[in-house]
Amino acid sequence: MATATHVTPAPARIEVTPKVDRLVSLDAYRGLIMLTLISHGFGLSVLQSYPNWAWLARQVDHTEWTGCTFWDLIQPAFTFMVGMAMPFAFARRTAEGATTFDLFRHVAWRSLVLIVLSNVLSNFNSRQGRPVLQLINVLCQIAFGYLLCFLITRLRFPWQVACGVGLLAGYWALFVLFPGTDRAFSKTDNIGAAIDLKLLGYNYPGYYTTINFIGNAITILFGCWAGMLMLLDRPPAYKLKVLGGCAIAAFALGLALEPFNPMVKRLWTASFTLFSAGWVIVMLMALYWIVDVKQQRKWAFPFLVLGMNSIFIYSFSQVLRGWLDRGLGVFTGNFWYFGELGAIPQNLLVLVAMWSMCYWLYKKNIYIRI
Repeated sequence: MATATHVTPAPARIEVTPKVDRLVSLDAYRGLIMLTLISHGFGLSVLQSYPNWAWLARQVDHTEWTGCTFWDLIQPAFTFMVGMAMPFAFARRTAEGATTFDLFRHVAWRSLVLIVLSNVLSNFNSRQGRPVLQLINVLCQIAFGYLLCFLITRLRFPWQVACGVGLLAGYWALFVLFPGTDRAFSKTDNIGAAIDLKLLGYNYPGYYTTINFIGNAITILFGCWAGMLMLLDRPPAYKLKVLGGCAIAAFALGLALEPFNPMVKRLWTASFTLFSAGWVIVMLMALYWIVDVKQQRKWAFPFLVLGMNSIFIYSFSQVLRGWLDRGLGVFTGNFWYFGELGAIPQNLLVLVAMWSMCYWLYKKNIYIRI
């Protein structure tokens, strides 16, 4: 996720501060999520065989189908931050003289680059011997949602809300109107899987579907609205109250929908979209309060280093993390003397090495962005 820091529109009829200040908590948030994303669960999955720690191992893996774990919240947080960065970047570009068409051209080009980069990264270590088009990687899903949310945020705010509600309702209706063998949200032959099989000729592993981008786009839209809120010339207390109210509403609506609309991250259902948004907003509130309001920033420096070069570290992790792990393992023996628990210090060492790369780039003022 890594491309959140530079883009978004100033919505119609919303006054913003004359100077578009950088939201440091957003960089810290991005870095924290990137750290988690590239961690491979910190090696904690080995704790599954330890009864007292099995709960922790479950939290660093996706739920099998219904429900929500901490690991299921990483992509929503990632995409939420993409949306949140959009108002800041678009306001800055508009202040520099960019027109709506200029912004659209930038968004369209960036979306295309994300789709291409996504497919390069996904196919780089492929064992199939040939490239295979995929549209479910996080960068592809962001690309579709990014473009869609740009168009939506060109509207007046009430119409933006109407579009968001309509998209969620329409996405839900699509599954209900075209059920699989095991009802609307059938794991193997839901409408999303049927569309992929028809258009692509295959289904993705893990029961993911291309049309997940619709729910993903709503998460990005929530991020856009959070960014718009942060741009308002209002005191932090007001912004925290609004965010808190939104988090409570998201939790309540997500849980209320769950009996009728299962919470399935792999399909990004409406209940999951709302429930995960609640957690994502709570995390944002905590970081905003600590980093931007209380100005306690020293502790967040390791996250800021990753957040400033998120596209680099994400790409490196996708292509070369295994190589780095094997190389370091030659010298550490993968900490064999700890038994299977050696996976934990080995993963931490790989993380330190990757962070050090970002730190070198940071010290050289090198930031790789799209």
